[in-house]
Amino acid sequence: MAHVVPSLDQPSNYKDSQSRMDRLRQQDALSRSSTLYIGNLSFYTTEEQIYELFSKCASPEEGGGIKRIIMGLDRNTRTPCGFCFVEYYTHAEALACLRYISGTKLDERIIRCDLDLGYREGRQFGRGKSGGQVRDEHRSDYDAGRGGWGAQAQRAEIERRREMEERYADAQDGPGAVPVGGGDWKDAGENPLKRARSPDEAEDVSRDVRTKLEDDTQRM
Repeated sequence: MAHVVPSLDQPSNYKDSQSRMDRLRQQDALSRSSTLYIGNLSFYTTEEQIYELFSKCASPEEGGGIKRIIMGLDRNTRTPCGFCFVEYYTHAEALACLRYISGTKLDERIIRCDLDLGYREGRQFGRGKSGGQVRDEHRSDYDAGRGGWGAQAQRAEIERRREMEERYADAQDGPGAVPVGGGDWKDAGENPLKRARSPDEAEDVSRDVRTKLEDDTQRM
């Protein structure tokens, strides 16, 4: 029965693609690692939420605990982009996370935990062409928790809108353009075709108004 259900504290096939270690050395380093890579996070998950969840596997009474959390950031905007690193003081705490936290929900997303070779400066930034993670670069579905559409789909939509705006501008300015309504009439002042009252007419209007006011006063 020991081989029927795989052990929950075994690392997956995840590896740092930029690591120069061979597979054997990586396995040895992972067997002692106290650092976890956390994936599939929402862009809106905070460091405080991560600390609250992952501290459940900490053992401060045994000299352990969370050493630090490094949030993954978009390389261009410096905003969260869906991953982080959690460093513990002991390897046993990291294994406990693989058992009890990996595959659970945080912010309505199933998160993934993997042993990591260790955080190095620069790894906190996404490696995608647009600054985020590579997986969000090529994603074709809509995921509200990870910025909506994938980066390529967003660029394609921006390009489509730009082409439509240019085509619309050409239709207005080019030969055979269709005239469209505008707002220039608002600044044109009084209608130049409307005849102005003469001084005599203006005096007649004023007299009529005064007479009507006097009649209304007498009736009261």
